[in-house]
Amino acid sequence: MKKISVSLSGHQTSISLEPEFISALQEIAKTHSIPIARLIGEIDANRKIGVNLSSAIRVWILNYFSK
Repeated sequence: MKKISVSLSGHQTSISLEPEFISALQEIAKTHSIPIARLIGEIDANRKIGVNLSSAIRVWILNYFSK
């Protein structure tokens, strides 16, 4: 597990993800020419109440690559 820190809605938060998921996030952000923090912010804004952000990111990435 690796931790990354990002600012979401003006608040610093730390997210623990496997290195492969961090690499996937970086690849997706680069493909769309957006900062990784913005991508995580979009995932955060659309996650269901009660769903852990790290889990939401993993599921989002799985869905992204399943399309």
